[in-house]
Amino acid sequence: MSRTAKIAAAGALGGLFMALTIGITLREDRHVETVIVPADESAADPQTRDLRRCRTLTMPDSGCEAAWEEKRRRFYRKEDRP
Repeated sequence: MSRTAKIAAAGALGGLFMALTIGITLREDRHVETVIVPADESAADPQTRDLRRCRTLTMPDSGCEAAWEEKRRRFYRKEDRP
């Protein structure tokens, strides 16, 4: 394939992608409905409430780190291993 043919193919492919992108963004029948489900605050386990709160944090928090460590310890059962 010659250099000119490669450039023409790349241009055609780029034009196709651009046309598809424009067509998708200009569609009028797009309707996206966001449904927000409230968290179940009636959890009996206080650790579950802590972990739910910690999921939304972006800064380090010692309470959250302890809660996640407890969750990992219970999941992997580190106390049962030699």
